[in-house]
Amino acid sequence: MTDLGPVAWPPAPIRTGRLVLRESEARDRAAFIELLASPEVHTYLGGPRPRDELERELAEAPGRWPGSFVVDLDGAMIGRILLRRATEHRRPAAVGKADLGYLFLPRAWGFGYAAEACAAALDWFDGVLPGEPVVLTTQTANVSSMRLAAKLGFTEVERFHAWDAEQWLGLRPPVRPPA
Repeated sequence: MTDLGPVAWPPAPIRTGRLVLRESEARDRAAFIELLASPEVHTYLGGPRPRDELERELAEAPGRWPGSFVVDLDGAMIGRILLRRATEHRRPAAVGKADLGYLFLPRAWGFGYAAEACAAALDWFDGVLPGEPVVLTTQTANVSSMRLAAKLGFTEVERFHAWDAEQWLGLRPPVRPPA
């Protein structure tokens, strides 16, 4: 995966009804470690990383690159949205397209934050790179992620087996710029 290409980064913070999508800051480091070390968060992602390894390796302000948004609720990080170019995807249908990923702390689950944040990130994407499709991959066993993908307008392109599980590849068609 690589960055998105010719986009100005970081953008001004993106505000929704309840959330702010912004660039990572040093104050987010502990939340990044919690997110990446969480067994619950990584149930469908191959398992968590060891906390001590993350403590040693993570930058002071982790995840600072184009397309990486911290999801902030009331001044605290609750999740992360990633939009990256899928240059080496396992599935040919995804190669070269923007790829949406998201991780949220378990305490933020069930409140609609992921849908709100992902919709805002996709709106931003449509504004800076109009006419481009977006892909999303998730395990079919991750029912919540499958529901979110449908809510965000992704439709199934294919299912495939990888990482010892059935995977789902969805596509969100490009939003055409206004004429």
